[in-house]
This record gives sequence, C-alpha cells and structure tokens, in this order.
Amino acid sequence: MSSPPVFFVIYGETLEGQRFRPSDWAERLAGVLAPYRPVGALGGHLTYSPYVVPRTINDTKVVVIDHRLRDIEPLAWKFVQDFAQENRLKTAECLTDVIKPT
Repeated sequence: MSSPPVFFVIYGETLEGQRFRPSDWAERLAGVLAPYRPVGALGGHLTYSPYVVPRTINDTKVVVIDHRLRDIEPLAWKFVQDFAQENRLKTAECLTDVIKPT
C-alpha cells in the first residue's frame, strides 16, 4: 500500500498579510514548472503539470505542489521552496490539496 500524496501549498499572501503581486503570479509559477510530469504523461498545449497547479482558495490565489515533484526534480522543488521563502509567502503542508494557511 502506498502512502497518500502530500502537498505543499504556497499562498498569495505575505507573512505580513499583504496580497502578493502580480495578480497572475500563481499561473506564472505553475507555467514555469509545467514540463515536470509523471513518466509517460503527455502534456498538451498550455497545460500545467499535475504536480504544480494554480488554484483559488477563499479568494486567495495559491499554488498546490505535489511532494512527488521533489522525487522527479529536486531542483524544481528547491525552486518553489526558495520562491515562497524569498517572497515571504504563507505556506502549508497537507495530505489533501485544499487547506487553510498557517
């Protein structure tokens, strides 16, 4: 039996409570990571990786990152971690892909 996926969520809100800009930051970040897909998965034109998906939760833009990204491309994982830290964005880790920020 395999363990359930774990997700890292980056919220479009800084630790100081300010909305992160630009307004399309989540789509841009997910777009940069679109090439990282499961082995054998086909990517169509303008599609996101199933491991890095932009969403909106309670009117806040977020990017939900599956921890499996770390296994297939550690540098991409480091990139998203650094992005959140350098921009002082709220983050959370969870077993489902929709949670409240910490």
